[in-house]
Amino acid sequence: MNEKDITALISLLDDPDEEIFSHIREKLLSYGSPVIPFLEREWEKSFESVIQTRIENIIHHIQFNDTFLNLKKWVESGGKNLLSGIILIARYQYPDLDEAAILKQIERIKHDAWLELNPNLTALEKVRVLNHIIFEVHGFSGNTTNFHAPQNSYINNVLESKRGNPLSLSILYSIIAQSLDIPIYGVNLPEHFILAYATEKTDLPVPISSKDDKVMFYINPFSKGTVFGKHEVDSFLRQLKVKPVPAFYEPCTNIDMIRRLVNNLSHAYEKLGYPDKVKDIRKLLKAVTIA
Repeated sequence: MNEKDITALISLLDDPDEEIFSHIREKLLSYGSPVIPFLEREWEKSFESVIQTRIENIIHHIQFNDTFLNLKKWVESGGKNLLSGIILIARYQYPDLDEAAILKQIERIKHDAWLELNPNLTALEKVRVLNHIIFEVHGFSGNTTNFHAPQNSYINNVLESKRGNPLSLSILYSIIAQSLDIPIYGVNLPEHFILAYATEKTDLPVPISSKDDKVMFYINPFSKGTVFGKHEVDSFLRQLKVKPVPAFYEPCTNIDMIRRLVNNLSHAYEKLGYPDKVKDIRKLLKAVTIA
């Protein structure tokens, strides 16, 4: 990457000829993320709104493309690290996200839970420990006042506000549980999201079948970790007038969880009337949709 060439290209961003600008834009985009610091410096120096807007659009395009490609790679590699997946989604809205800070916060919650756990505890006792640490000690709860807000889908916001929707709280809960070798996985219910305590660990993305008593019980992180059984799932589905299918009882894959997270974001931005963001999010959906 030649710095002089980049500087020369950036100096031409105010060209009124749309064809020339399009050529310059494509050339800058081809450099990828290394060109961003140069663009940011020019943005700070410029007082021309046209130039600033053009720079902002180019930077957004580069950052979005990076997020899309990294998310696609995550899916293609099996989506085994759920935390990496949810951080990638957060990078859409927060490109300069402090990943180390997120890892530190989650490690702190995990450590507090680890201090309370021991191998002699039953599955229910382990869940009680997790509930105590996550919901009482660290104060997480469901965001009932702003349920559909996009912020509920970004892990950095959830950790900062300690509020989330059923999916984001389930993701956080399962990340902590699995890091402590507790077999808790997401369950993709319609209009809700819960967790399943499995009788055995699995290397997701291969889902566990709920047949043959592979699921011990279910957990609802949105109601601070309430534990319940299959009959309550049956009752919930009857209320929704939805026909029961195995997927509503079985642990889903990490990719399923991130795909639903992206869908949630699409609906949230649609409700708020942000068509550009809806367009972006629908593109991200393609990265997590397996053909």
